[in-house]
Amino acid sequence: MIVILSAAEGTCFLWRGRPRPRHSPANLHPILCACSVNDYPNRRLHPATSPDPGEEKFSLWDKRTACALFTILIFLAVGAFIYATWKVLVAFIFAILVAYLLDPVVTLVQHRSRLSKGRRSRAVLQVYVAIAVLLAVLIILAGPRLVNEGRRLAGALPVWMEKLTSGQIAWQIGAKQGWSHDTQQHVQHWLADHRREIIAWAQHVGAFAAQFAVNAVWIILVPILAIFFLLDGGRFAETMVDLVDRRRQRQFLRGLLADLDTMLAHYIRAQLILAGLTLAVFTPLLTLIGLPYGTVLGVIAGVLEFIPLAGPLAAALMILGVAFLTSYHHILLVAILLGAWRLFQDYFTSPRIMGKSLELHPLATIFAILAGGEVAGVIGVYLSIPIAATLRIFWKRWRTYTQADSAAPNEAPMPSRRTA
Repeated sequence: MIVILSAAEGTCFLWRGRPRPRHSPANLHPILCACSVNDYPNRRLHPATSPDPGEEKFSLWDKRTACALFTILIFLAVGAFIYATWKVLVAFIFAILVAYLLDPVVTLVQHRSRLSKGRRSRAVLQVYVAIAVLLAVLIILAGPRLVNEGRRLAGALPVWMEKLTSGQIAWQIGAKQGWSHDTQQHVQHWLADHRREIIAWAQHVGAFAAQFAVNAVWIILVPILAIFFLLDGGRFAETMVDLVDRRRQRQFLRGLLADLDTMLAHYIRAQLILAGLTLAVFTPLLTLIGLPYGTVLGVIAGVLEFIPLAGPLAAALMILGVAFLTSYHHILLVAILLGAWRLFQDYFTSPRIMGKSLELHPLATIFAILAGGEVAGVIGVYLSIPIAATLRIFWKRWRTYTQADSAAPNEAPMPSRRTA
C-alpha cells in the first residue's frame, strides 16, 4: 500500500496500484511514503480511495525481523562466550584429539585383554598405566642426557646472540671455514647493520617459547579430560543428533559427525606416526654425525613435525642454525640429510599414511597456520590444520544439504528418541 501526501493541501490519497484518480489535483506534487495509513491519523483520506477493512497493513516489526535479530544476538553471545573461555575450549579440543589417538588402542585392549573383561573403563585404565610406564622408562633412559644438553643449549644462546648481533661470529666461523678477509668483513658489517632486526626476531621467538612453557600446565588436564571422551564419546554424539527434530537435519548432522570422526582420527594418528618417525631418525642420526646438541634437536624436530609444512621448515632452520653457530665442519652434510629426509617424508611416507584425509590446498594450509599463530600463538598453530579441515567438511556438507533441501518438499518434524 502506498500513501501519497499532498504538500499543498495536506491531503492523503491512497493508491493500490490503480491509475491516479481523476479528481486528484494535477498541479500538486505528491510525496511518496512507504508507511501505513494509521501513521497519519490527522490526514484526510479521500473517500473514493479509503482502505478496505480486511486489507493487510505494513508494519516495521514482523516475525522475520524478530527472528533475524534473535539469530544475530545468539551469534554474538556465542562469539563472546568463545572469546572469554577460549583457553578452556582449547583444552577440551586437545582432549578430543588425544581421545581420537587412543581410541583404537583402548578398543583393542577392551576386546583382547583378559583384565578388562569387555569393560571400557578397565581398558582405559590399562592403556593409561601402560603409557605412564613407557614414559617413565624413557625419562630414566634418555632424561639425564636430554636435560644436560638442554641446559647447555640454553646457556649458549645468549653468547651466540651477542656474537651474532655484534658480527664477531663472522670472524670466528670464517676463520674455521676458510672464508676470505673481504667475505668475513662483509658478513660482519651486514650483521652489525641488522642488529635491531635480529634482536627483535630473537625476542619474538623467546616470547613464543615462553608462551608454550606457560601453556604446558594444560598437559596435566588434557589426559584427564580425554578419559571422559574415551568413555562416553559415542553418547555425546548421539545426544547432539537427538536435539534435531527433522529427518533431513538428522541425516546432515550424522553425516557431518561421521566425516569429522574419520578426518580427525586419520589426521591425528598420521601426524603422530610422522612425528615419531622423525624423532626416531633424527635423534640417533644427529648424535651419530657428531652435531652438538643432537639429542635435543632431534626431539624438537619430532615435536615440530606435528605441524604440517611450517613445523619441518622451522626444525630444519633450527638444526642448520645450530650447526652454523657451533662452527660444525659438515654443514653441507647436515643440509643433504635434511633435504633427503624431507623428500622421503613428503613423497613416500606422508602420502601413504595421510592419504586424502584433509584435502587442503598447500596455500590454505599456510594461511591456516599463520592465522592460528596470530590468533592463539603456539596452540593456534597446532590446532590450525584440524580446524581448517573441519570448516571445509562443514561447508561441503552444508552445500549438499541446502541443495537437496531446496529440491525436496518440507517434511514434518520427526520425534526425537527422548520422546519416542
